[in-house]
Amino acid sequence: MRASVVAEAAGVPSVSLVCEGFERQASATGRGVGFDGLPLGVLRGHVDAQSHDEMIGYLRDSTLDQIIAGLTSAPVVSEGAAAEPAALDVVATGTIDDINEHFTVEGWSDGLPVIPPTRDRVRAFLAALNDNPWRVIGTARPSGREITVWSVAVNAVMTGCQPRHLPVLLALAEIVADPGYGVEHSGNTTGADALIIVNGPSMVELGFNARQGVLREGAHANTSVARWLRLYLRNVCGFTADEHDKATFGNSTRVVLAEDEQTLTDIGWQPLSAEFGFGRGDDVVTMARMNSGLILGSVFGSTGDAIVPYLADGLVRVSGWDLAHIYGLGQGHYRPLLILSPMLARTFARSGWSKDDVKQALFIKARLPAARFEQLIGEWSNIDAGRRTLFELATEGLVPPVFGESNDPQRLVPVVTEASKFLIAVAGDPNRNNAYVMSNDGPHGDWTAKAVP
Repeated sequence: MRASVVAEAAGVPSVSLVCEGFERQASATGRGVGFDGLPLGVLRGHVDAQSHDEMIGYLRDSTLDQIIAGLTSAPVVSEGAAAEPAALDVVATGTIDDINEHFTVEGWSDGLPVIPPTRDRVRAFLAALNDNPWRVIGTARPSGREITVWSVAVNAVMTGCQPRHLPVLLALAEIVADPGYGVEHSGNTTGADALIIVNGPSMVELGFNARQGVLREGAHANTSVARWLRLYLRNVCGFTADEHDKATFGNSTRVVLAEDEQTLTDIGWQPLSAEFGFGRGDDVVTMARMNSGLILGSVFGSTGDAIVPYLADGLVRVSGWDLAHIYGLGQGHYRPLLILSPMLARTFARSGWSKDDVKQALFIKARLPAARFEQLIGEWSNIDAGRRTLFELATEGLVPPVFGESNDPQRLVPVVTEASKFLIAVAGDPNRNNAYVMSNDGPHGDWTAKAVP
């Protein structure tokens, strides 16, 4: 899609080829990158499951006419969605059961009961904030709908958030509106889902849990704020099966991850938000979409040198197709997350290690054979259809030199382009030596941080 946008912007007609069933997502992606109405050629079935002859046959019989039409006719720009209720319209009346049934039928809920967002409830939710409820924060790029303070509050009431959480929600809405985040990709087929991370002194006061049971439902702030995001993506951005969501498998709901600020202070480490230009003491929300997660239990050792190999092995094991973000989807976009329990973070600190020291050690240890890397981006996927080696790709300037230092297929290559690409957070039970690793979805929901007003 991006190549078509560049071509069209240069005055060169284009047609984007998509597999059957992906038309809505393709249109949303095109709209998200600034070009509504990109011509599409729809391929029958899915090319990854077809022989070469089958693919060519379907292309000739079903798609060729669409390609010709797309190259010779002016793009048809979408006229927008069908008429929708206005912000203050009453869309349902009756008992709470009646309202929940109506919201479920309309697809306005996530399948769980919601609190009816009456006008009085929404106004009360906004009462403590000196902000214009009709202020436009941005545009939901996939759907074209406006992101407003009012719509943020409506969905917050539905999910049970408290008014004191509104500044966090508004910062999250800024991330959703930020083109650098790329919300238009939230419905891509791998089904990655967003992880919200909060930092700052206000987060404890707001009720966010950073310790035992972190990343599990149970703490109201962590759970309700994360649910708000899922509902906002559905109701405002349009990520439903009827609109733009093409996830094959969805991830389980990810509650908000709060960093353990006290441990960070004790050991002198900067919070994760410092990676994005913020300082200690700033209230910040950071978000990225994650593909996979892996628990590393009982990380054994009393020194940094002892525990790094296990952590590095976990980062390698959680990295698979995600490595495409180093090559096919842009160089250096892969930024996996390592969540250390406070015990493990303190182990590193006692060894005199800074967070940068940990990253450098992981860069050295978190490596896999070049042949394995090549299988993941070539033999087992269609990211590199030519099945070129990393050495050949590096020679052609298509991957960073660090991946092509020799043509030995058994040499060890890193899973990131440089040590700084690893992200580290500290959270969880302070009396347990466990860790968690996550692989991110690259530019399909890229790491983005905003200050909490």
